[in-house]
Amino acid sequence: MSDAGYAQRTDLLAPKAAPGQTYGEAAKQLAAQRAVPMGNPTPTTPPRATATPGSMGPIDRVSERPNEPVTAGNPLGAGPGAEILPQPLPSDLQPGSKQDLINQVRYIYSKYPSTPVLQLLIDLENAPL
Repeated sequence: MSDAGYAQRTDLLAPKAAPGQTYGEAAKQLAAQRAVPMGNPTPTTPPRATATPGSMGPIDRVSERPNEPVTAGNPLGAGPGAEILPQPLPSDLQPGSKQDLINQVRYIYSKYPSTPVLQLLIDLENAPL
């Protein structure tokens, strides 16, 4: 089944109200949808591949790293182990850490400055580990 015709459907753009609402709520919902109509859906295009199939040469070509074992970077087998891989973030920058939370609250405060968010930021910075 092709998705080409799906993007052309106009019935998806018509205002619709949820069933079972109290008196007057459906009319408000429909009026709100008419006030800000949905735009035409734009079909998304898949991201372009940086290398086309076969552009790297034949799969049975001579190795570009003849002295490196295929297990390099793996903790098992010949070659260097995981120590050659990029190192993880310091523990205070790990997702979910206190510093990560402080950084996120700082970002929120930079976009939406308010006294409660500033107070939360101060409390987080002064809180013990």
